[in-house]
Amino acid sequence: MSTEDKPSTSKDTKMPENAAPIASAGDAAARQGDQIEVLAKEAEELRKKLDQERQKLNDIPIQQAAERLDPLPNLGIKQRRILKGHAGKVLCMDWSLDKRHIDGKVIVWDGFTTNKEHALTMPTTWVMACAYSPSSQLIACGGLDNKCSVFPLSFEDDILQKKRSVATHTSYMSCCMFLRSDNLLLTGSGDSTCAIWDVESGQMIQNFHGHTGDVFAIDVPKCDTGNVFISAGADKHSLVWDIRTGQCVQSFEGHEADINTVRFHPNGDAFATGSDDATCRLFDLRADRQVCVYEKESILFPVNGVDFSVSGRLLFAGYGDYRVGVWDSLKCVRHSVLYGHENRISCLRTSPDGTAICSASWDCTIRVSTSFTV
Repeated sequence: MSTEDKPSTSKDTKMPENAAPIASAGDAAARQGDQIEVLAKEAEELRKKLDQERQKLNDIPIQQAAERLDPLPNLGIKQRRILKGHAGKVLCMDWSLDKRHIDGKVIVWDGFTTNKEHALTMPTTWVMACAYSPSSQLIACGGLDNKCSVFPLSFEDDILQKKRSVATHTSYMSCCMFLRSDNLLLTGSGDSTCAIWDVESGQMIQNFHGHTGDVFAIDVPKCDTGNVFISAGADKHSLVWDIRTGQCVQSFEGHEADINTVRFHPNGDAFATGSDDATCRLFDLRADRQVCVYEKESILFPVNGVDFSVSGRLLFAGYGDYRVGVWDSLKCVRHSVLYGHENRISCLRTSPDGTAICSASWDCTIRVSTSFTV
């Protein structure tokens, strides 16, 4: 028998040591891919079922429900005050609950006399958020320094000496507001998170993870029970959070670009958003869906600020084309346009009693308009 015909031994047929692991790894990857595909199909089926359930609540469009309402009268909105004092873009403002004081960046104004009451120098040159406390005794400001600083308002003491750094994020601080009292501060950040802080201790009480992009805006209902707030940002989603659990309880989508601003309807059951896609949208929490889009073909610029009138019938929207659009929130049509700014509008807010609207702009001014009753 020749060596060529000699039967092979076990040594000759031994597989390389790494062959089995390679096969196992390949099989595991294939199984994992199959599992992902199955889960994706299940998620899509659940999405379809959810859309069907939402559609059951959409009995008639909001425009049809509002057909019997009388058209809005002439509102007579006129510009009453121009607040000048900033040397650069005004990025944020907030009303005090006494309806007279406005905080743009870190200048505190009397909204009726246009007098400056306080002027603060911040450690960052780009302040992106400010808020008044419910008592109007504190203001919170923050921006590119990743922090939120709280100042007590007093004419007797040096405000800067009593500054406290309350919140610290890992990216810029884009928005802030006090939550129910002077002791709790809610913040949103470019690190994709929101957080609640204890003002006295500076400690974080709750952190909220869920966004996949920068958080640009937050809001709580005016009829706040202390349980929920809403956030929106670069991921084109608006998320409703349960403060008690730290969990997202509702998610809304529809915008085609970054959401820059969000504001609850006065009744707390709906909210409006404004986006870089040049639209405002109204979402209903009970129907769990979008119910109206406020848009016109002639509007091409982003929406940077939205707010409702005291009744919720009017929706004010500040645009990048220097104008404020006044929308009938129920009929979903634009009622009028307010002019005056010479650069993009960055923020707007109605006063707590609903008698005035204030807009801040990159033209370095804040403008107050009055005379609307709905």
